[in-house]
Amino acid sequence: MTARTLTIRGASYPLVLPNIRDPRLHVASVIITIHVLGQIGLGFRVTIPQILAAILTCFVIEVALTFRQSRAFVWPASAMLTGSGVALILRVVGTPADEPWSTYAWQWFAIIAGLSLLTKYVIRYRGNHVFNPSNIGLVVAFIVLGPTRVEPLDFWWAPLNVWMITAYTVIIVGGILITRRLRLLGLAGTFWVTLALGLGLLAASGHCMTANWAFAPVCGIDFWRVVVTSPEVLIFLFFMITDPKTVPAGRVGRIVFGALVAVASVLLMAPQTDEWGTKVGLLAGLVVLSAARPVLERLLPKPSSETDQVAPLASRLASGSAARRVARLGVAALAVLVIGSSIVAAGAPARGPARANADELLNGSPTNVDPATLPAITVGSDVVDFDHELAGAGMNEVVVTLARNLELENEALLRRDGEILVAVDHGDRLVEMQERLRTASTSDTTVITHYQFDAIDVSLLVPFGAQSGLSLGLAGRGTMTTETRGSDGGLIGRKSSPFDLTFAMRRATGDRWMNVAVLPGDGS
Repeated sequence: MTARTLTIRGASYPLVLPNIRDPRLHVASVIITIHVLGQIGLGFRVTIPQILAAILTCFVIEVALTFRQSRAFVWPASAMLTGSGVALILRVVGTPADEPWSTYAWQWFAIIAGLSLLTKYVIRYRGNHVFNPSNIGLVVAFIVLGPTRVEPLDFWWAPLNVWMITAYTVIIVGGILITRRLRLLGLAGTFWVTLALGLGLLAASGHCMTANWAFAPVCGIDFWRVVVTSPEVLIFLFFMITDPKTVPAGRVGRIVFGALVAVASVLLMAPQTDEWGTKVGLLAGLVVLSAARPVLERLLPKPSSETDQVAPLASRLASGSAARRVARLGVAALAVLVIGSSIVAAGAPARGPARANADELLNGSPTNVDPATLPAITVGSDVVDFDHELAGAGMNEVVVTLARNLELENEALLRRDGEILVAVDHGDRLVEMQERLRTASTSDTTVITHYQFDAIDVSLLVPFGAQSGLSLGLAGRGTMTTETRGSDGGLIGRKSSPFDLTFAMRRATGDRWMNVAVLPGDGS
C-alpha cells in the first residue's frame, strides 16, 4: 500500500492506496476480466448494476469500518474482491437476458455482498476471520433464499469457442501465477486432484444431475468431465479456497486442508440431483472445513519454518519399525475405504435416473402417428446453435414423439395405466396427468384430448432458478378435440376448439424425449 494524505475540512487523514505488487489487485484483475468476458461473449445473466451494487457496497462498508478503527482512508482491496466474487457467482431468478444495464434485483447483490463482508468482522478466531467472506455469504444466501430466488453460476458456461478459451487461459494462467506467489499452489493442486478422484468414484457409481444447459441428465463420465474441468471449479480452487487468512499455516497443513475440503465437497455434492444442489455442495465444503480449521490446526504438526515441506512428513510416516509402518498403511487404507464407501453411499439419491428403454411398453400401445399429417416446423436459431442435430430430420423425430406422447397420454387414461404416463411424461406434466388419471379412475367417464397441429415453432426453454434441465419449447397452434368417453370406451360427447400452447420436452430420464410441461402460448 502507498500512503498519502487526504485533507477534508482542514483535517488531514492518511490515504492508503493500493500497491501494484499487491496480489489482491492481481486477483481482482482476473475476476474483472471474467466479468467482462461474461458480459460480451459468454452470456452471463448478471447485469452491470448488479455487479457494481455488490462491489460498491463492500467498498463503502470497508472504508467506513477501517476509518472508524484507524482514522485513515484505506483502499478496500479485500472488500472489493468479496463484492466482485459474490457478483461473479450469484444469480437472481428473473434477471432479464440481454439487458446488461437492467437494475433488476440490484439490492439483493448489495445485501448479500454486504453481509458476506461483515462476517469478516463478526466471526473471528485469534484475531483473524474464520471464513472466506464471499464463500460463506453465498452458501447462506443459497440455502436461506432457495432456488426459486437465487442460484449459482453454471458449471458449464458455453461451447469451447474463442470466449471460453480466453476465459480458461485467464483463469488458469492467472490462478497459477497468483497461488504460486502466495505459496498456495500445492493447496489448490491437492484440492483439484482429490476432487477429481472423489468425483470419479461418484461418477463410476452411476451418479447423475440435471442441469439447465442439458436436455438429458448429466451422468457418469460426462458428469465427471463437466464438473472437474468447469471454469467455476477452477475459480473456486484458485481464488476462494486459497484465501491466505483462512487456511492453515505451513505447507503440510495447507495440503491436508485442500484434500479435506475436496472430500467434504464431494460428500455434500453426492446426494444432490440437480446442478443447484451440486454447486451449493461444492461451495459448502469450504464452509465446513473453515469452521473445523481451528481443530485441524491443533492436530497437524506445527510448521517449523515458512518453507516446511511435505517430504519430511512422509519420511516420519515411513520411519519406525516395520510393524508401525504396516499399521500406518493399514490406517491410511481404512480411511480411504471409509471415505470412498461414504461417497458411494451418499450418492444413492442421485444414482442413475431411470434409463430403461420404454419402447417395449409403448410399442404395445396401438398408437401410431403419420409424420405426413404434421405441419412444417420452424426451428429457432437458438436451437440450431445449441445442437445442430435438432434441425431437419432430428426435429421431425422430436415432433413425431410429441404427437405420439400426447396420444399415449390418452391411452393411459383410457386403460387406467400409470406406467404409460411414467414412460412419456415427467415433472409438472407427469403430476398433472397422474391427477387426471386418479380422477378418471374414480369416475364413470374419461376426458381425452386429440391435437391437430397447423404450425409448430421450436425454441429453447432455459430454466432460471431450479437448474432442473434445458427443454425444447414447441409452440403449437391448431385445433384440439376433447372427447368424453364412458367406462366402456364409448363416445359420449365431442367438442373442438382452437389451441395455442407451448409443449415443453426434454430427455428427462435418458434418451427418449418426454413431455415435461404444457404452457400457454404467446397468442400470436
